[in-house]
Amino acid sequence: MDVKRLHLEGEFVESNLGTVLGDDGKVVVRLVAQQYSFEPQCIVVPAEMPVTFRATATDAIHGFVVGKTNANTMLIPGFVATFTTSFKTAGEQLMPCHEYCGTGHEAMWARVQVLEPQEFLAKAKGGERMSCVPR
Repeated sequence: MDVKRLHLEGEFVESNLGTVLGDDGKVVVRLVAQQYSFEPQCIVVPAEMPVTFRATATDAIHGFVVGKTNANTMLIPGFVATFTTSFKTAGEQLMPCHEYCGTGHEAMWARVQVLEPQEFLAKAKGGERMSCVPR
């Protein structure tokens, strides 16, 4: 994986980032970490359904943890971190970078909006990538 071209081709192009409900019914979140932000900055996921995260970094080792969940991983340039988890309850959680990545590290965080399953499925049925920011 060429970290200099992540945003131009392949799985992690900007238009492919965020959450999607696949034709197979699986929920997948794709995100990229870079000094000092996550893209997208806000992720939408369902409660009570498995969610697979696929993430990478462009420039340094980053990490993230979602609130008080078991969603916790390291992001290394050139590699894709993949894990599946589920969120028990709806609400908003913070997702900070937990690996020191430079002088702006303390400001590197994103939000995760966990929606009730019915609300998530209603928003996801268009098949488009979702984030907290309306398009």
